[in-house]
Amino acid sequence: MNSQPSLLCWITCDAVHIDPSTGKHTILGMYSGIRASEFPFTCPFMVWLLSVTDCSTGQHRLKISMGLDPSKTVPLLERSFESVDPVQRINLINEISNLSFPQPGDYCIVIEIDDEPLLVTSLSLSS
Repeated sequence: MNSQPSLLCWITCDAVHIDPSTGKHTILGMYSGIRASEFPFTCPFMVWLLSVTDCSTGQHRLKISMGLDPSKTVPLLERSFESVDPVQRINLINEISNLSFPQPGDYCIVIEIDDEPLLVTSLSLSS
């Protein structure tokens, strides 16, 4: 029986540190929106952290898309990951560099695993 992936956590932050001795994740600079003094604006670096479970054993494909119009998002990131067991919690740390925002607004973010929507959320940009 194939399980459907479940989202445990979605965080936008400045960085994620993984302690080499314990494996614990420390989240630095968590936020839900960005203020910019002028547009277009380019964010030099951010991290999108996803924690998922219920992924069937084997290889999977994560895709993250974004846009001002939810029906016209553009893929920003695609990567594969592996699940060794459906009960495993998988932390996917996604580093995003030089992401451009042409204007202020609520940018729709669509997260998919194996071409199935997992989460639709937004990132607000204001001046």
